Parts: sequence; structure tokens; C-alpha cells
Amino acid sequence: MRQAALLLWAASWLQAAAGIQPDCSAVPGWTQKGPLRTYIGENLYEYINGNSEGYLVYNFKRMDGVTCAKGEVELVFDISEMESPDFAWGILVSNRDPNRPVEKIGTAGQVGPRRAIFAKDKYFVEIAANPAGDHSQVLRAFLTHWEKKIPGSTKAPDAVGWFPEEGLNKDSVRLIPESVLGFRMLRRGYQALYAKGKAVVVPEASPEAASGLLAKLKDRIGNTKPAALGDEAFQADDKFLGRICIFRKGRFLAGFANLPADTDPLPLAQKLLARMP
Repeated sequence: MRQAALLLWAASWLQAAAGIQPDCSAVPGWTQKGPLRTYIGENLYEYINGNSEGYLVYNFKRMDGVTCAKGEVELVFDISEMESPDFAWGILVSNRDPNRPVEKIGTAGQVGPRRAIFAKDKYFVEIAANPAGDHSQVLRAFLTHWEKKIPGSTKAPDAVGWFPEEGLNKDSVRLIPESVLGFRMLRRGYQALYAKGKAVVVPEASPEAASGLLAKLKDRIGNTKPAALGDEAFQADDKFLGRICIFRKGRFLAGFANLPADTDPLPLAQKLLARMP
């Protein structure tokens, strides 16, 4: 009994370690061309030299890929595993075409004439078609098939829904993977652009870590004054960040920045706070 349990555990571990292997069976008539490919952070540059950092910055773990062919058309099909669903959603948003709508494929997705992408749970899926032409029908068929095959949640990061809607550019909401507001100490967070200024939400490991980070940010900005908001807060008029108000709620820092002189950041920050659990 114990040996069977160990074998089952080992098989599950090997399956997870191997990642999700794409194949060409989603649509009849497509066959594999060449070997399967696998890349990890250390050698990803061999495959996408010049853009590997655009994956690594979103806590990339591994990529499994295959090329599918039918006649003269080829589909380059890759599944990237990120550290968490938040990072998979983040890299999807950074790779979307701003001129095309985002659809509810997995957590979110997009289909164009030659390229289709979607995110689901901690996976980012992308398929590129060659040669030039409108391949959207087969791309959509592949995505629909693999949306069902990839396990996990289709829920977007919670913070995406916290930004107040008034004045919000909804297409601007994204995960900033490093240096939020230009500060290296704000390692990652969510950002949304507004008609005036921008809003940010920065997660930390604990309320204590968030409190320490807020203190460091206050020192870095300088000439701040306290604000009655959340667990603790400050506001300032900064040369580079304009009018700014940052507060802490539990393990999150959040607030508004880059506001003009005639806009009070406190009421805007209060609206953001009210939407946070």
C-alpha cells in the first residue's frame, strides 16, 4: 500500500515537473513538425533572444512548445508556466494588442489574424501562425480546445477589481512587475491610469512588511504629511510624482499619484480604499 502511494506521488510530481505539453490534436489535419521544445529561465534566451527578459520579469518558470503544420501553414504553439496566476495574467496583458478586444478565454484572451493568446491559472498560452494571412479561425479553435484542457482557475487577480471606475481607463489596468511608480523598493504591483493621474496597489508579504515599506517610501519622497486613511497614510506634493496620497490597508499599500496641483488626492484614495476588502 505504501509503495503504491509513493509511486502515485512520484508520478504526480513528475507530471507537474514536466509541465503541460502542447500537441497538435486540437483541430483535425494538423500534425507535429519537428521535436517538442522545452525552455527554462536559464536558456530561454536561446529561443526568444532579445525578449526573454519580457518573460523572466513575470517570474517565468518554464515553456513547453511544439510546431504544428498543415500544408504550407505552421503554428508555433507555446505554453509558459509562471510562478502564479497573477503573473500569467500580467504577461498576457503586457502582450495583448491594444487595438483588439480582450475576450473571456480562460482568465482573458485575444485572437488576431496571425496570433492568439490567453491566460488561465498560472499558464500563458500563445500561438503564432505563418505565413501572413487570416488564420483567426484555426487559432480560435486551438485556444478553445486548450482552454478546456489546462487546469485551474479563470479568476482575474482580485486587485484588478479594486480600482474605482470613475475616470478609469479600463484598458490600462496592468501588473507592473518591478519598480512601481519608479521606486525599486515597490517591487511589483497593479497600476491603473485615470483621466487625471494613476492609481496603484502594491501587495506585501504581511502588514508588518507593508508598514515598513510605507515608512521607507515616506523617507524617500520627503516633505510628507500624515493623512487619516486606512491603517496609516501620507500625502505629499512631489516634483516628479505630482500630488500623491499613499495608504496602507493590511498587507497592501495603495493610493493615487501623478495628480495635478488642482486635484486633491485624498478623496480619490478614499474611493480606492472603500473597494478593498
